[in-house]
Formats: sequence, structure tokens, C-alpha cells
Amino acid sequence: MLPTELLLFRVKAGLVEPRRLKPTPQNLALAETLIAAFEAHVGKRRCDLDEELRALEAGRQDFKVVRGLAHLLSNLGTFEASGPLEPGTVRSRVFELAQTGVPSRRHTAQVLEQAARSLTAQATGSGRPLNADELLGALYADLPDQQTLVAFEPPAPLELIHRYDLAQAQGTLYRAYELVITARRNEPARYKQLLKYLKFFGLMATVEGDANLGFTLTLDGPASLFGGTTRYGLGMAKFLPALLHVTKWDLSASLKPRRDLAWVDPADTEWSFQLTSEDGYVSHYAPPQEHDSALESGFAERFAKLETPWQLEREVDLVPVPGGVILPDFRLVNGDRSVLVEIVGYWRPEYLRKKFELLRKAGRTDVIVCVSERLNLERAGVNPADFGERLVWFKGVLNPKEVLALAERHAVTET
Repeated sequence: MLPTELLLFRVKAGLVEPRRLKPTPQNLALAETLIAAFEAHVGKRRCDLDEELRALEAGRQDFKVVRGLAHLLSNLGTFEASGPLEPGTVRSRVFELAQTGVPSRRHTAQVLEQAARSLTAQATGSGRPLNADELLGALYADLPDQQTLVAFEPPAPLELIHRYDLAQAQGTLYRAYELVITARRNEPARYKQLLKYLKFFGLMATVEGDANLGFTLTLDGPASLFGGTTRYGLGMAKFLPALLHVTKWDLSASLKPRRDLAWVDPADTEWSFQLTSEDGYVSHYAPPQEHDSALESGFAERFAKLETPWQLEREVDLVPVPGGVILPDFRLVNGDRSVLVEIVGYWRPEYLRKKFELLRKAGRTDVIVCVSERLNLERAGVNPADFGERLVWFKGVLNPKEVLALAERHAVTET
């Protein structure tokens, strides 16, 4: 993402509009030039790269755009201390030798010579003596500006522009104190990745709605939980690329106005940021896999070989429950009748307790729960009797015929 000082946006009637770069020939050429600069400096120090970047932005009115693109490229590179010696070892030896004698140019030269002799074998392994330049270069090679660009993964120019646009949108969320996402019906099964990233970034969401009206996820931000800190807003910003993998959604964020900018209207008490799935942002997060586990993929493959009027769907709606949300793995549909299928494989006791507690709270009688015999539900504090005849035990392989038999008895008719 981008630091605050590189965020570019405007505010119209309280609505924040982040800066976006059009893929014009000029912008694509700029992106290509910056990418080439990084490629040319692989094996060179960061300070040398920074010097060329300063030359590229000199005299440009859009210098913040150049810096923003360069910042994103630096995140695609690996900077490390290079050279034959570990800088900390060199400093320790040099400072130890420097404690004796009177400081002078001659004394400094003697210290470097002694240190080079004592570190030669460790550095080269061949006995070749180190010279003063090598020793001086290793002395502070771990400082940021002295580190070497050892690896760089160049993006395509258009990809860099997409990343820049998304980073500007992410930066808008730094000061968010509430985020509301409306996920509409008939979307691909991307919800699990959303829930995974919510948990990963420490975000808490309240889920409301149903399959007919759509689902609304409300995330509280830093103003309500942590006062003035933007830590929670950073979590929201990191979450945004995951949202882009869901089709048909709307996002509305409430923001605290920036008071450090002279052009901001002091009368503004709240800003708003609006985003939809139609705005054309591109995620750099890997898309979710079709199946989360071998159990699910194996079940789907075996089901596909059956001759049955039932259809197996991965596009399953969120089921909000008190204290959380569940997202069943599959839906079985036969005409206007349907039933949900949840497969529970190999998980820790804490996960099992939470999973089955949410299933119990849901109060849904149209959920078939498939559980591996390897799991000790009683030890996890789960009572299998809570699910009655809707529980399918399996050993190694889940037989779709057993699931279909329960589907015939427990499916509900959609209204």
C-alpha cells in the first residue's frame, strides 16, 4: 500500500474520490521507465536506485505519482545487506580495535588493516586479503540506503497502474470508522475468502440479510474501537483486494476528515467513500480455489458421476447466526427443493466447538452435516444428538449417495 503522504484524492460534497491513473500511452511509458530502472539496479545499492528515481521525478508536477509507483515497485523487490561479511561482525571487530590508540587518519587506517586481516579467512575462505573498500562497504551494508537490491519481480506496466489505483483506494480506508458491504445474490462462491481475510486482518463483522434481499456485512473501524488510531483502518485497507474477487457488491465507508490538509473544509465532520464491483479495480491477491480441501473436491468429483436429478452447487449463501456467520460448503437443488451440505474434516477441538455451536444456533433444519469418523466430537464438547438424523459419518471418503438419501428427507421448498 501507499504511505499517507503519497495519497492523492479530492473531496466533492463530502464524497472522497481517490486518484486513478488512466492507462494512457504517457502513463504506461512512465510505468515502463520505472520498472526498467528497478531492473537495471538489481545487484546495486538502494541509494544508487534512489538517486536515479530522484532524477526521474525532477521537475515533474506529478512527482507524487512517480514516488507512489516507485514505492509499490520497491515492495516487489528484495533488499538485503550484501558482501562477503555480516555487517554486525565487521562493526564489532572494528570498534573493538578502535578502542586502543589515539584517533587519527593513520590510526583509522591501521584499525581497518588489522580488522581486514582478522576477517579475511571468514570472508573469503581462501585467504585472499580484504581491501579497505570491501571492509568499509561491509561496515554499514545493512543500513536501508546501503542495502542491495538482490531480487525484483517486474510487473507489466498496466499491472503496475492497476496496483497504483487500488493502493489509492486502500489508502482512503486508513481513516474509516465504519465499512458496510452489501453482497448481492447469485454470486460465485467467494464468501469464504472474505471471511478468511476478515479473520486474518483482525476485522469484526456483523452479518444481516437473506438470500432474497442480499447480505450486508458491517465492519466497525478505529473511531469506535481504538480512538484515533488507524490500525483498524489499515486492516480494512488490506481486506479490500479480497473483496474484489466477489462479483456484484457495493461498499460504503464513513471516514474521519483529514485535518492536516489546508484545503480541507473545516466544517466537514464526516467523509464518505463509495465503491462498487463495477468500478474496475483489479486485485493482486490470488483468487480463491474452487474447493477448500481434498474432501470437498473429492465429494464433488464423485457426485458428478451419479445419475440424479439433484444438482450440486458451490454458490451458497451466507447464513447469519447470533455471534457469527456460517457458509455451507454446498447446496443440493432439485427443482424448487434444496438442502445445504457442510463437510467437517480434520480440525482442532476449538474449531469444532465454534463450528458446531454456530450450526446449532442457526436453527436450520435443512443443513446436512457430514463428519469424519476420525473426529472426536464428544472430546470437543459437541453433542452429535443436536443434529439428529441430519448427521452423516464418513471414514476417509464421503459417499454422495448417503448425502442424497438425507437430502430427500430434509430438503425444504423455496418460496
